[in-house]
Amino acid sequence: MQNFYKKGRPAQTGIALAELLIIFAVIAILVSVILPQFSKIRENQTLKSGAGDVLSAINKARSQALASIDSSEYGVHFQSDGVIIFKGTVFSALAGDNEIINLTTPVTISNVTLLGVSGTSGDVYFDRLSGAPSKNGTITLSTSSLSKIITISATGVPSLN
Repeated sequence: MQNFYKKGRPAQTGIALAELLIIFAVIAILVSVILPQFSKIRENQTLKSGAGDVLSAINKARSQALASIDSSEYGVHFQSDGVIIFKGTVFSALAGDNEIINLTTPVTISNVTLLGVSGTSGDVYFDRLSGAPSKNGTITLSTSSLSKIITISATGVPSLN
């Protein structure tokens, strides 16, 4: 039996074109609001991960120096795209035992401000017996819209601000 209403016309079934357009408009609005938030969350996570990698490298170099591995000091060389853990008091790009830690794009090291006895540079090494750094100061990691600052204290302990 057919479903009839008003003047004997059958009831409409299915979705009208106007309803489809409204559904698509609502979905488009939701996507345009939600997608930028996911991008911001991903950027923040990438920055946190990069800061964790740099903190780990500093702690590893300090720990190796304190453990007096190979009776040597260990240090960290900072570059825009990553850090390099090196053995000794002077960084050499050609040394075979350098440990390279690359940062994930879009994270970069945008500023290194390390002050010490020998002035400023992008390197810090840790004393073999005390773990004290040759320089202390800050390293700034950033993306296009976010940044984090790592501070190396006079005792050599790094912290994230």
